[in-house]
Amino acid sequence: MALDAVFRDQWGRVLATLVGILGDIELAEDAAAEAFAVAAERWPGDGEPANPTGWLVTTARNRAIDDLRRRRILAGKTKLLIRDIETGPRPQGAVMDEATVIQDERLELIFTCCHPALALDVQVALTLRTLGGLSTDEIALAFLVPFETMSKRLTRAKHKIRDAGIPFAVPPDHRLPDRLAAVLAVVYLIFNQGWGGGRVDLAAEAIHLGRALAGLMPDEPEVLALLALMLLHDARKAARLRDGRIVPLDDQDRSLWDTRQIDEGRALLRRAMARERSGPYLVQGAIADLHLQEPRDWRQIAALYQTLARQTGSPIVEMNRAVAVAEIDGPQAGLAVLDGLDLGHYRYFHSTRAELLRRAGRDAEAHHAYRRALDLAQTEPEQRFLADRLAETAPSPKPGERRRRAAGP
Repeated sequence: MALDAVFRDQWGRVLATLVGILGDIELAEDAAAEAFAVAAERWPGDGEPANPTGWLVTTARNRAIDDLRRRRILAGKTKLLIRDIETGPRPQGAVMDEATVIQDERLELIFTCCHPALALDVQVALTLRTLGGLSTDEIALAFLVPFETMSKRLTRAKHKIRDAGIPFAVPPDHRLPDRLAAVLAVVYLIFNQGWGGGRVDLAAEAIHLGRALAGLMPDEPEVLALLALMLLHDARKAARLRDGRIVPLDDQDRSLWDTRQIDEGRALLRRAMARERSGPYLVQGAIADLHLQEPRDWRQIAALYQTLARQTGSPIVEMNRAVAVAEIDGPQAGLAVLDGLDLGHYRYFHSTRAELLRRAGRDAEAHHAYRRALDLAQTEPEQRFLADRLAETAPSPKPGERRRRAAGP
């Protein structure tokens, strides 16, 4: 396996193991980076070791001990830490040689990164850095902030985890459902952030994290369902844009859809459904699957959105239900649902309302709604699509106006 592939697949696992051994994310991260740098120098000539992960963890652990010795900061504590690492009781699976089987501690790491003591944007950034292996540059680019800002944000987060003694552990059983929900929310937020595209493919990173979670928690239906949901959405990626514009689902070229991902997503949904526990990601996954079928069962989609609305209490879910209602009973019925929602700040509310107004023949109101959606749009493909819709619903000039324009000023 090429080193870049090892990095992609093993960074999170190596880092998590080191955090379990060293008890410090920042120290573990520096040591892991050094180990990968040493591998880049040695492996091309020496060949890849039989157990690359074990080699990386052992090398990183030794580098961390050397670094602690060099620093000689708080010498007494340093000696104690080195002694504990070298001779004290080690976590199960601590690495001593390349052949050792390493305990996978990524689950502990992701729960640490998504601890409620950290702000949500910090949870997202730290998860991308530690589990996803993205550089600070890449994360800053993805979230449109300067490198220095993101670097300080990540450093503060690591120090807070260390200084506040945030545990490197999976939460106890009575707290696991709420904390797992927070972890899944972070992963899905990363996916949605990447849905608009960009130089950093955050959607792919979220799927990578989802696969890691599904491997670590294979019996959790919501974990399986979230991965399924992301795969089903991402399967349409190649068909979502044309000439730099968003292509609505009904107009997409289905031959561009990734059928392998769709099949994998549906298999994951079946596994999740077999657990007989229905959560919001399972419902959303089922809705995503129905949207890929032809013809679509709008009554079933509307019913599932109603279930999801009860589970989440989200007005955005109600907005999506309005689309299904409009398909069943006409645009005016869908507009009646939208009129009861307080989503004036949400760009997709205005574009959804505009589309239903256009279908109802209320072009002047649709034009105004498209304008509001365009003002809030964040990506160029969205802006181009909405600009086209805005032009289509623009009022025609009156005859006298047309003559005056033709005559010129």
